[in-house]
Amino acid sequence: MIEEAAPAKLNLALHVRARRPDGYHELETLFAFVADGDTIRLDRAGPPGLTITGPFAAGLSGEGDNLVTRAERLFAEQVKPVPPAAIELVKRLPVASGIGGGSADAAATLRALARAHGVANDDRGLLACAEALGSDVPACLLGRVALGRGRGERLEPLPELPALPALLVNPLVPISTAAVFARWDGQDRGGIADGDAIAAALAGRNDLEPPARAIAPVIDRVLDRLAVQPGVILARMSGSGATCFALFETIEARRAAAQALADARWWCLETALA
Repeated sequence: MIEEAAPAKLNLALHVRARRPDGYHELETLFAFVADGDTIRLDRAGPPGLTITGPFAAGLSGEGDNLVTRAERLFAEQVKPVPPAAIELVKRLPVASGIGGGSADAAATLRALARAHGVANDDRGLLACAEALGSDVPACLLGRVALGRGRGERLEPLPELPALPALLVNPLVPISTAAVFARWDGQDRGGIADGDAIAAALAGRNDLEPPARAIAPVIDRVLDRLAVQPGVILARMSGSGATCFALFETIEARRAAAQALADARWWCLETALA
């Protein structure tokens, strides 16, 4: 049995620079990861197939083909011709929530398969699989703080961040990434500043917040409540939403913020940058 973590991804800043002729958008984004998320368990001796468990398993029920099974198939086609395995996805992150759950699951599947079959994580075939699976999958495969350009797949690793306490909050409203990008106003407001990632994040923004808020106004309430919590360093929406996050000075401040938001009955995850 091989177990691989699929930690939640945060966009500390996300600047949309232009619409591209291929239908994607030119981005600059600061990727970071937290200590918690989904889990992939791979058993080469078990009956082949995907089993989904965990608190958010129902959100993926009925999917005959998802990013985990696509990752397994691509690995066999492009990296090493291996037989299908028994894979369990423990789904702890909300679906369609802007924290890279599906992308992280796909990346963890690739890493698990690589470990099982003696393939290096920097193998070119593995990286090609990640890029083919989605814009965030290469960053999730890398699994560390990085500046992403292009669709997000061109990565520049950055110095590690301190393990700042983080609170992730999702109002349990799934949002279509395509719908959010379609509402972007087309204005290029400039790139991400050079230097320290936290300083760059504080000086930056998420250009997808306004369209996401228009689709799901509850995001306004989440961000407003996070922003006024004592000890907060940064409060922002991640990706295309609806998950928002706050970074705190201390664990105690994070814990107090989680308790303050308990009345809203939103999904909350107390974690830290990893």
